[in-house]
Amino acid sequence: MKPINQDEINNVAWRACDTFRGTIDPAQYKDYILVMLFLKYLSDVWKDKREEYAKEFKGDKERVARRLARERFVLPDGCDYYTLYAKRNEANIGELINVALEQIEDANKAKLEGVFRNIDFNSEANLGQTKERNKRLKDLLEDFAGEEMDLRPSRVGKEDIIGNTYQYLIGRFASDAGKKGGEFYTPGEVSELLAKLLAPKKGSRICDPTCGSGSLLIQVGDQVGDNDYSLYGQEMNGSTWALCRMNMLVHNKDAARIEWGDTINNPKLIEKDALMKFDTVVANPPFSLDKWGAETADADKFHRFHRGVPPKSKGDYAFISHMVETAVEGSGKVGVVAPHGVLFRGGGEGRIRQALIEENALECVIGLPEKLFFGTGIPATIMIFNKGKKTKDVLFIDASREYVEGTNQNKLGSEHIAKIVATYKAFKTVEKYAYRATPEEIAENDFNLNIPRYVDTFEPEKPVNLKAVQKEIDNLENQLAGVRKQMAGYLKELGV
Repeated sequence: MKPINQDEINNVAWRACDTFRGTIDPAQYKDYILVMLFLKYLSDVWKDKREEYAKEFKGDKERVARRLARERFVLPDGCDYYTLYAKRNEANIGELINVALEQIEDANKAKLEGVFRNIDFNSEANLGQTKERNKRLKDLLEDFAGEEMDLRPSRVGKEDIIGNTYQYLIGRFASDAGKKGGEFYTPGEVSELLAKLLAPKKGSRICDPTCGSGSLLIQVGDQVGDNDYSLYGQEMNGSTWALCRMNMLVHNKDAARIEWGDTINNPKLIEKDALMKFDTVVANPPFSLDKWGAETADADKFHRFHRGVPPKSKGDYAFISHMVETAVEGSGKVGVVAPHGVLFRGGGEGRIRQALIEENALECVIGLPEKLFFGTGIPATIMIFNKGKKTKDVLFIDASREYVEGTNQNKLGSEHIAKIVATYKAFKTVEKYAYRATPEEIAENDFNLNIPRYVDTFEPEKPVNLKAVQKEIDNLENQLAGVRKQMAGYLKELGV
């Protein structure tokens, strides 16, 4: 059997997008591609198990069926990818796919209920009129039919091939979707940086209250090093929530609890009528969200805004307040990506910032390079809060000048990530890179956390050797005089 190749699968899956390019927004067609990839994954796992049990039970169909019914996922008869592929020329193929997905949901309610409800393979608005729609769906089914898209576990082995392909596609979709891409995906190297900074331990409860596609949450969980942790998340956008659920499942994180809803106005991660508490809380919330729910914040039954209500047009501190309140007292850690404005804006934000500093919750502020995130060129910051701090000082790191430059988007290299993490762990001043500030220094700055106030990155110009410069000028003037004399001779010969 030909060994599976990660790059081949990635490339085939990405080529499938050609079916929709130019007709559907990338932020939308990701749903069709990823649902079809997920269906192919379920079908290949099912096919592999059926063949295995048929061999084990010597073709006894009843025993095979009983054993299949206890599998991680159950595929009802006629609802697998291969049945749909055989019907790819049917006039109602979109409806057939919808029915198959609905039946798969019903047969796997604990894991898949609601996952396919936001995707319609028979949508005229998204996929065009019947003839065009049928052609696109036929092409899509055929795109996943090749040998290189055989995702049977017996062929894939223990490698996380399907999970890797899902992450690859989500990243590519985010890049194509521009600003909308930032709504469901945090760049991989930023996720890696956050995971290493927060360094969750075995047994940790890990939460992302604005989890998007779940890629950041998965990365932080994987940082633990084994499976002794639990994942929780909440996402407001229905189709992105469904994508996150599928992403968890293809990464074998079936126990992850991902809720659908508005984290600020309707938090769903509740325990005994109180907010659940987590050892690690991480998020890349929407920057400066307008209309986040300020008008009802004073009446918040969970008292998340006791430090003050953020401005109604900038929800950054609404998310930060929520995250800090959901961290375990005495040990919980929070890592949040935010725009630089959270470090210095005054008014209500200034009061919240001061309260967090005076509570000794803030541990570190990291300035990131520009153009790291999809849909925005502005540089961002990472704020780390630690409810188990051993010092009252705050570490400031200016990592904004070290990155791998790209045409449309910059990246953090592995050496840049390693330097940031090592500096954070050492928690010491590093000339022109990091500064350990006392609470008194921060108070003297009126609780303004703007990084240049603490990290001096000024590079003095080299001293000018005036004697050498004068000598250079004299030399140039002598050369110029010679050229002029020579030019005058030529003009004289020409009679000018």
